Amino acid sequence: MRKDAVLNRERLLLAARRLFADRGLDVPLEEVARAAGLSIGTLYNRFPTREALVEAVFADRVARVADLAEQAVATDDAWEGFVAFLTGVCELQAADLGYNDLAARTATAGDRGHGLMREILDRAQRAGDLRDDVTLTDLAFVIWGVAATVKATHAVSPGAWRRHLALSLDGLRAAAARPLPAPPLSVTQARAALREC
Repeated sequence: MRKDAVLNRERLLLAARRLFADRGLDVPLEEVARAAGLSIGTLYNRFPTREALVEAVFADRVARVADLAEQAVATDDAWEGFVAFLTGVCELQAADLGYNDLAARTATAGDRGHGLMREILDRAQRAGDLRDDVTLTDLAFVIWGVAATVKATHAVSPGAWRRHLALSLDGLRAAAARPLPAPPLSVTQARAALREC
């Protein structure tokens, strides 16, 4: 890429990061281009779709979630690792409304993070701390629920999501387990539901 093309790309990413963090993912792309001091055509030349821009803006957050997962797996106490992972993901969501929207829509950690999340869950279940019937799709809905709390309360009580997460974590403990009234969603069902956000 030419030097000016690289510079334009960086300007667009910086503008998108700022606007997405403040207002979420639905900011019009024309505003992103205008905030970067560039035309909408330049934006589309660098990022042909909104998804391409979002992926570039949040690549570091997706990598950070995978890092959090690696740290959780390396934690001696499986439950502490599980809690630290979910708390870290939710802290990322609370700090950036754009990432919060992305987490709500995809509950993603990338390919690397997905396998690690499975390991975090398995470790906590084997240790007897996490309910045996909790699935990865259940965790996606915990993240989704916290995302809704972050969005609803960020202006009036930015830390309210911590209460929501604490209540969810207590419900995930093996000691609190009661039979669940419905089976877990399949991966296909969970993806379809998350697309509706």
